[in-house]
Amino acid sequence: MTTGVPTPSSTPTSSSTRPPRSRLRTFLPLGVAAWVVLEIWLLTVVAGATSGFTVFLLLLAGFVLGAVVVKRAGRRAFRNLNEALQGGGSPSKGSGNGLLMLGGLLLMIPGLISDALGLLLLIPPVQKVLARYAERSFDRTLRRSAPGTFGDAFQQARIHRPDGKVVQGEVIKGEVIRDEPGETPQGPRPPLPR
Repeated sequence: MTTGVPTPSSTPTSSSTRPPRSRLRTFLPLGVAAWVVLEIWLLTVVAGATSGFTVFLLLLAGFVLGAVVVKRAGRRAFRNLNEALQGGGSPSKGSGNGLLMLGGLLLMIPGLISDALGLLLLIPPVQKVLARYAERSFDRTLRRSAPGTFGDAFQQARIHRPDGKVVQGEVIKGEVIRDEPGETPQGPRPPLPR
């Protein structure tokens, strides 16, 4: 008796239909695992050289300092946003609140390497250099993004039809003609592109 469902041997393998994995998706889990192992090894080395209580105090101090930094950066970001909205402008660009929050979060993560990176992000010259680098790389990524990618969404207008399909938008300069209710159109309308 056949059900009409193709047998597993006649279906294409999932590896042939799946797009290739990016380098980030391949190496990020390996990098995170290596980072965790390195953090644990470093904590055991420091605990062996001093004591477990000293390591506990270091981790607790890092967590408390990170919480204070995140709270302060969040308040500053909210204050800047509130002042900008009351003044009718836009929030100041590059105030460094994002990097401060990242530094605070790295301090809150248990580990000595993450604490060192978090403390490094609290230094203003390092923040400025990293902010400039991030902005340049973000702009470069947006400029070379291919059609249909996430970066392309910032550069193209899209129209959603009622059936859910996405139609590429195009801006046409010219005179705007509006039909009033009850009027007949003056001429034929061009067909919609597919």
